[in-house]
Amino acid sequence: MLLRAVHFEPGECAAAVDPSAGLPESGWVWIDVTAGRDDHDELAELVEQMGLDALAVRDAVEDVDLPKVDDFGTFVLVVLHALAEDRIETYELDCFLSERRLVTVHDQRSLSVDVLWEGVLCRPELARGGPDEALARLADVATRRLVSVLDVFDDRNDELIDLALNADADFLIEITAVRADLAELRRAVHPQREVLDILRHSTTPLVSDSGRRRFSDVFDTASRVAQGVDGARTALAETLDAYRGAEARQATEVTKVLTVYAAIMLPLSLVAGFFGMNFVDLPLLANSTGWIIVTGFMAFIAVVSVGVFVALGWTRRPSGRTAGAVLGRGLVEAARAPAQLVGAVFEISTMPMRSVAGSVTGARRTRSSEPPDD
Repeated sequence: MLLRAVHFEPGECAAAVDPSAGLPESGWVWIDVTAGRDDHDELAELVEQMGLDALAVRDAVEDVDLPKVDDFGTFVLVVLHALAEDRIETYELDCFLSERRLVTVHDQRSLSVDVLWEGVLCRPELARGGPDEALARLADVATRRLVSVLDVFDDRNDELIDLALNADADFLIEITAVRADLAELRRAVHPQREVLDILRHSTTPLVSDSGRRRFSDVFDTASRVAQGVDGARTALAETLDAYRGAEARQATEVTKVLTVYAAIMLPLSLVAGFFGMNFVDLPLLANSTGWIIVTGFMAFIAVVSVGVFVALGWTRRPSGRTAGAVLGRGLVEAARAPAQLVGAVFEISTMPMRSVAGSVTGARRTRSSEPPDD
């Protein structure tokens, strides 16, 4: 367990003090604790020295809670969520606010706490006010770090739009990852906005009028973050619709090529089938140039058919390379579809039920091992 404390005197710079020492005669103290699940005994001793409720501290440290506010009379427990250091994920930041003490507890390094901690040591104006204003500044730093995620999303969404318009095969994987990050952020942002709303209207004597004004400013920032997250989810839905439209357009192009190809081959197959009948009285059978005449007639039909399709606007006149690529892709898709269908049926029919049950059981075990969202 890591402990550090700093003492604030009106009109003076902050000074580091012993965390285990009692309250000084004047001013107030900020104690920051980094404690894991194995540090409960040490944390319990510290809590007893500070006069906090051991059950409230245990509930805050051991359980994974959404942002909330609990008023215990002599102190207020404020649970905030801050952005992790190296990934889009939030962690719990427990803040115990009393008349002359602010205690912050977290289980990992907190950039939000570190930034404000270094700031109050270097800039005395950040230490003005009491512990309630310091808590408001800490909530402001934690909330503004969440705003930076929305800036990253704007750049990422531009890349997703490019993938969607090109119907890229990796688009679904990318958008699923982004939606998971936004869902993680949304689970923290909306409850945190409610917490700030409660604090800015709180009637507890532990929060001063200036503290309420600061919490009102932070509430405005949290509201912008919540609106930005909801707007980002809407933008992802529109991007997904664009991907579906691009995918449908590509499928339509392939289907159009196959349809034109089939329409050209149909009269040629009719001619070949007619002259393939086993009758001795068929015309041009005894003529040595009959096959040349029939072949030329079939070529004429093919050229006329392509000309009709181009004139009607059903297909355009692409270059030879483009036409070959589109036609080749269409033939590959047409040839691969039956194989995929047969393979899927074969896999389903031969899949043992035990493996399916095992995968479901494994998924349930994985979910049960994860901390609950609520």
